[in-house]
Amino acid sequence: MALNKDSVINATNKGLDVFKHFIGSRFSKVGKSFKSPFYQDSRASCYVYFDNKSGIYKFKDFGDSEYSGDCFFMVGKIFALECDDRTDFLRILEIIDCEMYLNLEDNPHKVDRLVRENTPMLNRASKISSIHDGFETAKLKLPIKTKDFNNAELDFWAQYGITKEVLERYHVSSVEAFHGINKEGKEYDLLSTDQEPIFGYHGRRYTKLYLPNSRLRFLYTGEISESYVFGIEQLPVRGDILFITGGEKDVLSLVSHGFNAICLNSETAHIPKNLLRGLSYRFKHITLLYDVDETGLKSMEKLTHDLKSYQLQSLKLPLTGEKTQKDISDFFRLGHTADDLMMLFVEMLDQIYEDTLSVIRSCEIDFDKPPKAPDPVIKINDVTIGSPGNLLCVAGSEGSGKTNYLGGILSGCIKPGDVVVDTLGTTVQENDSQKAVLLYDTEQSEYQLYKNLTYIMKRSTLERPPSWFKAFCLVGISRNERMNLILESMDRFYYEYGGIHLMVIDGIADLLGGVNDEESSVKLIEELFRLAAIYNTCIVCVLHMSPSGMKLRGHLGSEVQRKAAGIILIEKDDNNRCSVVKALKVRDGSPLDVPLIQFGWDNNEGRHVFMGEKSKEDSETRKLNDLTDVAKEIFNRKSSMTMADLTQAIMEAMDVKDRMARNYIKYMKEHSIIEKHPSNNAELCLAGMPF
Repeated sequence: MALNKDSVINATNKGLDVFKHFIGSRFSKVGKSFKSPFYQDSRASCYVYFDNKSGIYKFKDFGDSEYSGDCFFMVGKIFALECDDRTDFLRILEIIDCEMYLNLEDNPHKVDRLVRENTPMLNRASKISSIHDGFETAKLKLPIKTKDFNNAELDFWAQYGITKEVLERYHVSSVEAFHGINKEGKEYDLLSTDQEPIFGYHGRRYTKLYLPNSRLRFLYTGEISESYVFGIEQLPVRGDILFITGGEKDVLSLVSHGFNAICLNSETAHIPKNLLRGLSYRFKHITLLYDVDETGLKSMEKLTHDLKSYQLQSLKLPLTGEKTQKDISDFFRLGHTADDLMMLFVEMLDQIYEDTLSVIRSCEIDFDKPPKAPDPVIKINDVTIGSPGNLLCVAGSEGSGKTNYLGGILSGCIKPGDVVVDTLGTTVQENDSQKAVLLYDTEQSEYQLYKNLTYIMKRSTLERPPSWFKAFCLVGISRNERMNLILESMDRFYYEYGGIHLMVIDGIADLLGGVNDEESSVKLIEELFRLAAIYNTCIVCVLHMSPSGMKLRGHLGSEVQRKAAGIILIEKDDNNRCSVVKALKVRDGSPLDVPLIQFGWDNNEGRHVFMGEKSKEDSETRKLNDLTDVAKEIFNRKSSMTMADLTQAIMEAMDVKDRMARNYIKYMKEHSIIEKHPSNNAELCLAGMPF
């Protein structure tokens, strides 16, 4: 199948799937407004709608009409490509095809290859100085002559850690000969030798020649524009760090050491704001890494000042600034490693987050100086568990056992590898890599949190917590400051410990002014969901249930219920004097089919222990009661409805898919929860309702 505009539109539900894929969690449904992904939007003024005239879905931004258009326009903005440019548009089609696995083109790199094969036609070149003063290229019929890399050339790149595979990925070639014409029309040749090799950085309509050992180091051929950005096509859709560096060799060196990087035409080049908008949506940290000579340092200072609103940072390398010690390539050539660069990056974060870290350290629980026991206060207990990259929630009333259940989970995260502990019926992945485990408590007192931590230590067979387990009491911090403390300290610990194994926010409602503030609720959950994906961790949060017992409380609860991959409820079973764990939402299948887990106090052990699963009869009773409650809540709003309407209502109430909702309706009919309306067989109603 051909890769063109029509084939992409037909394969993506008239472009709607493209918006869902690239906008992500901001976009929930057609017609619902959301904040712009391209700039700091103060209010939700964007939405996706179906344009009847063109027959496709489009994006509209009432805050800035510059960012309105179809799905191709939106992807072009993200990747700094222009729809009006034929070559750029072909690249946009390829990006959509590759990122969404549409498989519309058998060879997804065919377009790049065909364009690249025609690139070496020399259209024009900039005036050059040095030993070739007066030379200027003109349109030629002879292409640049390339050859295979020889050992000497590969050794040149290898000193910077750059491999042949990276060179090929970034379209770098070994040039055998270059034929040009000077201003007087006289032809000249540049020939590659072992002493003076020539390399080519190939773009769509240009080739930039690199002569590392010659007095003339760079020569431009073709149509190189001011928007030149080397390496942007190879960037991932999402990432944590992006370095903007001084040259192509620096980009290749950083990539070879595991970092994302791009460069402009020079260190003094202006960075387009639309480029930064797109990149800031895709990457957490955009950092300048220019040469440490006078030009590079001045450029970094000016750009960070002029582009302060984009939170652009700069990192200065510990080099002398001399010719052989001024850029990141030299840094790696001198024997420094990727870990050394990461350490410099963390030190930069220390300076950026200096105030935050000073405050957050005052909130850290110090086992050497236990807090003084205060007067008794009411405890609010929260707990959850989930998978990396997801947001999960646990709910329960006061005294239901959430704190004890959370203690079991945390003990499984921090226990020594050779020790088996009771995690209260939950399987917990061991933290073999000793990544950070973070607990932020916004509700319990400092003393109560300290007491809970001592129980966790005993269950884990530890006397003291490991250095990578951090617990913070944020009760004394204002609500406006709490989220910023969490965000910045989380980022810092992520780089310090090489990742975050598990993060718990005990009291998510206390990060907002109120659970019914819709705009703040959406913003909070969206940010947490984005962080879970960036840091590849599970973020655990807690919220109370609504009076119906089937939904979480307030607008905040609605947003959590929609975004969370799983929701667990802890209930007190007074008959058996234990706590029961049941799933309200799971990613796959039905939460009502998940076994009920029990845990309770054991006098012999002197702590809470796992008490097995509840019987099938109990699970069946739970399913019957829960579906009865759901039916009553739905038909309380409308006395009868069609099969299609009831299916949709159950999907929204229980956050399940169409097939599962229909299975629930079948179950309700079989157990006489609902029935056909007495006077209208096309609609359903609660069984036994008088009409």
